[in-house]
Amino acid sequence: MSTTLPLALPAVGTPYGEDEIRRRLDACPKLASLQSVRSALRSLLDAEESLTSKIAEVIRRDPSLSARLLRMVNSVYFGLSARINNIEEAVFFLGVRRIRELSMATQVIEDMDSLRSPRVPGQLWRDLWSHSVGTGLVCRELLAAAPITVDDDTDYLAGLLHHVGKIVMANAFPEEFMTAAGTAVRTPEEVCAIERDLIGWDHAQIGAYYLERHQIAEEIVFAVRYHHEPARAPSHHCFAAAVQVADYLVRHAGVGAGFERVNPVEAASWKDLPGWNILYGDNEGAGANLPSVLRRLPSVLKGLV
Repeated sequence: MSTTLPLALPAVGTPYGEDEIRRRLDACPKLASLQSVRSALRSLLDAEESLTSKIAEVIRRDPSLSARLLRMVNSVYFGLSARINNIEEAVFFLGVRRIRELSMATQVIEDMDSLRSPRVPGQLWRDLWSHSVGTGLVCRELLAAAPITVDDDTDYLAGLLHHVGKIVMANAFPEEFMTAAGTAVRTPEEVCAIERDLIGWDHAQIGAYYLERHQIAEEIVFAVRYHHEPARAPSHHCFAAAVQVADYLVRHAGVGAGFERVNPVEAASWKDLPGWNILYGDNEGAGANLPSVLRRLPSVLKGLV
């Protein structure tokens, strides 16, 4: 049983008006990764007969992606007896799906580093990336077990981008961001309440607005906007629901969001979330594979982030 922290609300001034919020968010630079994620590599990965050698050739052009690829394949998770230093071998072991996830995460993380506030220690940003990537991976697992078919990367991207509003907030509202980050709360939802008191919008609304400006798919925009209240989503409820549950599961696994002083998530508390009910209803067998997914998550993230 976790110890409940007292809700210590910061001193709150008058939130910004809608026009000022939009003006500041519109001033944030657009990110190339959100408009075209690894186009050359994706065209290969999407092909029905992708040759390992061709994929490896594209990856070799990107030193950062190459380093992440080798770090991941040599992580404890894969348990290989001999170290792999060859990109083509790494591609063979990881497979197309994992490389696609790695490619998207690499570009998004590197691009968003340009928006981050220098006042926040680098480790906290790294923690945010770990949480975001972990949420993307678990979100994909949750939707795979739900009565919904996802034939693209929407499930992964919804989780990966659910905290993009944090990075944008740090850029556009640095003082308010730091105040919210230093406030102890009980739940992720209370973080949103503090952000709304300080700014007028929370990170979910800020993130959705920013993604909409990049013409990101509606499913992802709604998942980001409503990941704390999926029942309110106008449509695509399952994606918002999966992100809400994945966020809790990843926190329970010990991968926090970096900036937030939120109480630890207790085991099985995610089954009381609206998102769980939206995904699985009364299906008592849902989530049987989650313990193994959560056990593996830290070692997987060491290779991805």
